[in-house]
Amino acid sequence: MIDQAHMRAAIALAQTHLGKTGVNPSVGCVIVAGGEVVGQGVTQVGGRPHAEEQALDQAGEAARGATAYVTLEPCGQRSTGTASCSERLVVSGITRVVIACTDASTYASGRGTEGLRAAGLKVELGLLQTEAAGLYAGYEPPKA
Repeated sequence: MIDQAHMRAAIALAQTHLGKTGVNPSVGCVIVAGGEVVGQGVTQVGGRPHAEEQALDQAGEAARGATAYVTLEPCGQRSTGTASCSERLVVSGITRVVIACTDASTYASGRGTEGLRAAGLKVELGLLQTEAAGLYAGYEPPKA
């Protein structure tokens, strides 16, 4: 029940920027440590920065050992060549990532989850997927 509440909060964040994020989808991210929300973010207008980046910046050191709830699979590669959201989650010390929906984008599409798992993070897919799927109904992932 607690996982669902945090994912619903992430979905609510993503809903605030639907249709405002350019070619990027609107994603919500909530970071929880010790039962408390320590960071949250939503993809900003125009598509940058990503939700995970903002949530991690807000959480700072509190992200160590925490759980991230993300509405869409974190990117495993960036078109800009900078650190991907998956890489940033690993470096932050997050230990568990709960994801509602996978991402068909060539910049994520399994890369995000594979990178997280390869680094030893616990990854759970599909929590509230049906609720979150509506966020991405019209999203056309970019091609690499």
